[in-house]
Amino acid sequence: MSLRGIRGAVTVDENSKEKIWQTARQLVTEILLKNELAAENIGAIIFSTTEDLTAAFPSSAIRQLPELRLVPLFDAREPAIENSLPLCIRVLILAETDKEQNKIRHVYLGGAKNLRPDLESNAQLVPC
Repeated sequence: MSLRGIRGAVTVDENSKEKIWQTARQLVTEILLKNELAAENIGAIIFSTTEDLTAAFPSSAIRQLPELRLVPLFDAREPAIENSLPLCIRVLILAETDKEQNKIRHVYLGGAKNLRPDLESNAQLVPC
């Protein structure tokens, strides 16, 4: 098995705890499903949020999922960059997998699909 970084991002409809938690769960669940990952193979999940998301930590939503309860989680703030995508949650999952690097499925949902248009040609972009 190799350690792989699996990326993803999603936009949130509004700055509310419920929406942040719902969207973070959707993103992580989709990444785990598309990459056939089990919790015991995940070394850490790192989230970042844009400065306009202040109502909740995305990791708090994941902490409530029993199967991911023991996975180390971390939240960080994205730098405030002009014209960057608002209301965005980004994630990096570090996991052990037998998949080759070119078989990893990075997941970009909602308005975040535009962050990595280069993945479309590799069939790695998961539609919303």
